[in-house]
Parts: sequence; structure tokens; C-alpha cells
Amino acid sequence: MTMQDIQNAQDAAPTAAEPTTTLPLDGIRVIDFTQVFMGPSCTQMLGDFGADVIKIERPGTGDTSRTSYPDKDGTDNPIFQSINRNKRGMTIDTKSEEGRAVVRELIAGADVVVSNFRAGVMERMGFGYEQLRELNPRLVWASGTGFGSTGPYAKLGGQDVINQAYSGVMWRRSSEDDPLAVYPTTLCDYTTGMHLFQGILLALRTRDVTGEGQRVDVTMYDSMLHMQMQEAAMQLNRGFEVNWGRMPLTGVFATTDSAVCMVGGFTPDPLARISEALELDEDLTLRPEFANLEKQLENRSALQAIFAERFATNSTAHWTARLEGVGVLNAPVRTLAEALDDEQTAANGMIVEAEHPTAGRFRMLNAPIHLSETPATVRRVAPRLGEHNAEILAENGFDDDQIRRLQELGVLR
Repeated sequence: MTMQDIQNAQDAAPTAAEPTTTLPLDGIRVIDFTQVFMGPSCTQMLGDFGADVIKIERPGTGDTSRTSYPDKDGTDNPIFQSINRNKRGMTIDTKSEEGRAVVRELIAGADVVVSNFRAGVMERMGFGYEQLRELNPRLVWASGTGFGSTGPYAKLGGQDVINQAYSGVMWRRSSEDDPLAVYPTTLCDYTTGMHLFQGILLALRTRDVTGEGQRVDVTMYDSMLHMQMQEAAMQLNRGFEVNWGRMPLTGVFATTDSAVCMVGGFTPDPLARISEALELDEDLTLRPEFANLEKQLENRSALQAIFAERFATNSTAHWTARLEGVGVLNAPVRTLAEALDDEQTAANGMIVEAEHPTAGRFRMLNAPIHLSETPATVRRVAPRLGEHNAEILAENGFDDDQIRRLQELGVLR
């Protein structure tokens, strides 16, 4: 694949104006130990905006996401490709002293090191913050973990679903009759990855002023708690549980052909508007049991039953038009495939394309941050296992004989 191939792919699926200056993170080199989703989503965002991201993987198997979902393209499957573009890949045996020496050589000239192992793993590898700070005082050392490096849960595995359960997110649901369930996309991983991305940018900005790097720690647990800042404030200060899914005028209702999501808020007299949109015989606000929010909360089940019965009599298109006509927030409940095929998705430039040397033409989501002058770009597809071993070592002063020796020792595979 050439740079022209990538340019042609971008032309076929335009996402933003061509940058008129260098990208925001041009010149920043990142040594990336991350795997699965939380860490790679962070480092891909760094790469999208110009950083030179060098992904360190295990020889032979690589990042766990290369094999987590069976696919015809094997280790270059869509799951891996979706979160590892704009990176160069190396496979290094970090269990060997020779391999660790190579990594230290790379880190000595780097700006950022990112990992998302359990607490203590980087230290055991010889790449902890204090160990690397001596090697490179300007280094931003960033870590995403499940629960942090201290405390009773520090050694626990930090997986997305586990933190949904620990943080209280999983407990709240629209109805007590609904079974407890896993949120069906990686809510925790993605949120934590974006917090890790933000922390790295803040540390780099501070380094511009002080000349010194620092440690950045982000945890899944904290990210999930922080997502609930409104609910937490009510719980801490009023002893009251706020559950936005149980608001009386909000819900998801089946129609004759699919479903409608309705949010009855942010307008004066929302129940009166809903009554009009649903073509009810009366304004439900006039009933004593629904006269105000307190009463509506108290009698939510009865109110929602009226909504459900009415929505079930006509199509989604009918009801969304009716609700829109009276200014009540609503949306059809769609599949991901429908959302990806939507005109708004195209208008926002959210799908980009590139050519992979073995997997062929590949479509993926663009970065969600849109900058007018220095937009995210797709300069590389995700690397094949060990694709850039020799290239990166040569850039760092290793000659052909040294690289060949490392290959013979099995340090590079």
C-alpha cells in the first residue's frame, strides 16, 4: 500500500477538508503497549491527529483483539483494524533482556508510553513510571487500569462489563421488572480510553510549559463513576437515586412496525403535547394522578401503559411525525446498520475507507472530533504482525547486522 492508495481511499469517502498546516500531534512519538479496546481507542485517536504510534505486540499472537472474534481475515480482522489504524507495528519479546533493551532504546527518544495492563505489570517488565523517568525525564507515562494501582481492587482484572457492575451503572434500569443486563457495547472501555487520551494531551500541554513529563493514571472504575456525576451528587447530598430511564414521560414504545423513543422533557407542558400528538381523548395533565411531575413519577406505570397502548396502533413514521409536530423529542429506534447508512452519518464524514494490503478495501468509522484546519486523517491502515520491525529499528540507529541478530535470537518475530 502506498500513500497514493490511502489518498485515493480518502477521496472516495471524503471526511473533512485537507489540513492546511501540520496535524496537532505531528512530531509526537508514542510507544503503545495497549491491547483489546480501551487503550487502542486512545492511541488510535493520538495517531488520527498526527502522532507516530509504535504498537508493541507479542510475537506470534499479537494484540488479543486480533483473535477475539473469528473472521476470514484472521489477525487482520475488522475488530482489530477498527481501533489500530495510524500505527506502526512491532513484535518484540519483552520477556528477554535483549527485547527489553530494544524497547528501552525506543522509549529513550519517545514522548509518550501508554499501557492498559493490570496494575504492576509494567513495573515487572521494567517499564514502570519511576524506571522510565530516569531514562527519559520528558516522558509522559500513561496507564489505563481497571481500578487503579492502590486500594482493595487494584489487582482485579479491569474488564468493561465487570466495571459496569462494580460502578452501579448496571444496576439502574428503566423498570425494576427488567432483568439486570450487560450494556451491549463497550461503554466503559471507550469512555476510559477517551479519558486516557485527554489526560495525555493535558500532560503534553504541561510539558510544553515545564519541560517535564509526568504520570497519567486513568481507571475504568473512576470513568464509570464520573459518568454518573449528576446521579452521584443527588445520592451523596440528598440520599435520593436519580434514574433518567424512569422519568415518567420518557420511554421506548413498540409501534406496528418497529419502535419509538420518546423524551417528554425540555418543553413547557410536555404531557399536554404528548396527549395531543397521541390523539388521546383528553389532556392527561387534567387527571389528578398525572397533574404534576411528582404525581407522574408516582403513577408512572399507569401513564406508560396508556402511551404503550396508543403507540401500538400505528407506525413509527406516523408517531415520530406527530411528536415532531408538537415539539416533543423523539426518534425511531434503529439498527446499527440503519444508522451507518443514514444521510447524517455521511454528512458528518463519519465513514472513511482505506486499502489494506491483505484484507483489501476496508471501511471504518472516522474520528468524532472535527477540526476545521487540522482534521483527523487516515494515513495508515492497522499494521500486520511485526510489519514495521526493521523499519523502526533502522530509524533508531540499528544496522542490518543488529536487526538480523535480533531476528535470529527470536526477539523480533
